[in-house]
Amino acid sequence: MANQLLEYQGYLAEYHLDERDGILVGRVINTRDIISFEGRSVKELLSDFHNSIKHYIKACKEEGVPPEKPYSGKFVVRVEPALHRQLAEKAAQKGESLNAMIKEALEDLAA
Repeated sequence: MANQLLEYQGYLAEYHLDERDGILVGRVINTRDIISFEGRSVKELLSDFHNSIKHYIKACKEEGVPPEKPYSGKFVVRVEPALHRQLAEKAAQKGESLNAMIKEALEDLAA
């Protein structure tokens, strides 16, 4: 069975059926921290997923560390200055920002 996706408070998780144990098991996939959950029904799975996120955030607060946030949508790419200039000029020729042009290229790449 293919993994299914869930989202709660920006945290993205996948889950699947564990046929051996007869339960649904899941884990958050957009943090480096390990956050897992399970349930015998979809209702239990969703409840445990939500509770796991709430518990994670509370535990981080109690330990005085910020919870790892899901991907922000921002990242830095380092390129040679000449390439930076070429890309900025190409974006200007297209009448759009460099950010918009790169975003479009990345969306095409991800498709």
